[in-house]
Amino acid sequence: MKIKIMLAAAALATALASPALAGDPTGLWQTPTNGGQVRIARCGQALCGTLVTSDHIRRDANARDANNRDASLRNRTLRNLPMLTGFTGGPTEWRNGSVYNPADGGTYRGTITMTNDNSLRLRGCIVAPLCKTQTWTRIQ
Repeated sequence: MKIKIMLAAAALATALASPALAGDPTGLWQTPTNGGQVRIARCGQALCGTLVTSDHIRRDANARDANNRDASLRNRTLRNLPMLTGFTGGPTEWRNGSVYNPADGGTYRGTITMTNDNSLRLRGCIVAPLCKTQTWTRIQ
């Protein structure tokens, strides 16, 4: 009986000491390009993300989505622009989402993978293997 109790206590201590799965992706993230900051949130059962600020927005608060491939959307402001939509899955990987890149006006098929609590990999593909991957760092 003592051995069972000791084994149970050891298992509990190990479980408590083990690192948890990578954290929740919701929050504010720093991108590696153009000083971008993107807020990721839950949108129903999916994840979505909006552009909070960037070098372009800091220079001109009214900067527009001028490179959008859809001419009717080129007048939208970059601030609060939807960049990530429809990512589903979890707890450490979300797939089948769309990534909008305001630098080239393109929308790409994406995957978000949490690498740890404060880092994620965003992969966007025209069609595999034509993909680019960025590592984003949590701000908050």
